[in-house]
Amino acid sequence: MTKRALVVRGGWDGHQPIESTDLFLPFLQEQGYETRIESSPAIYADADVMAGIDVIVQSVTMSKIEGAELDGLRAAVAAGTGMTGWHGGIADSFRESSDYLQLIGGQFATHPAKHPDDVVGGKAEDNFLRYVVEMTDLGREHPITRGIPDFELETEQYWVLTDDLNDVLATTTHPAPPWHPWHRPVVSPVVWTRHWGRGRIAVATPGHSPDVLEDEHVRTIIERSILWVTRTASES
Repeated sequence: MTKRALVVRGGWDGHQPIESTDLFLPFLQEQGYETRIESSPAIYADADVMAGIDVIVQSVTMSKIEGAELDGLRAAVAAGTGMTGWHGGIADSFRESSDYLQLIGGQFATHPAKHPDDVVGGKAEDNFLRYVVEMTDLGREHPITRGIPDFELETEQYWVLTDDLNDVLATTTHPAPPWHPWHRPVVSPVVWTRHWGRGRIAVATPGHSPDVLEDEHVRTIIERSILWVTRTASES
């Protein structure tokens, strides 16, 4: 049976949603997906289309979603459509919608900056830190992250607000340097999964730009996430 993927991309151009999602189109083709690409979440309101979608790959940052679109998205996932994405394209998509945040299970809060002496002002690189992605005990056994070691990245280190429905596969620790106002290290999830009705959700916070997505570990996590959340997998 043909698997159907829906790639929804748009929002803030700084995350290069077209270039980023284009990286995964060959993988979808190789894995036998019939892929449809949309430039807004408007498609989510089309119940007939959504009923035939097995996986959603979303990269939409700092945008808006209408009520009917959100209702359609939540209904599709609850009925078994898988959903995955990375960085702000899934964890900072629709800030004004609490129902979307509940569905995804995590919202971007900040990405701490470098030491003030190293900040040049107004450039993305001001927020690029070298940090470690650490696998949890669950992550060392989960199909998405099994066999992936702890690894380092130099990019935005996402601080996200989450809840206990998530199954966390990897974390990162934000230090508490004197130039920031928090008083102790803070652990944030980097990769998590979530069940919603009959559907599965997987989120990875790395992915600010295509070069981060091309990191071998990040790319593997996202490709495996696509496979794991896909409807046929979640119903097996």
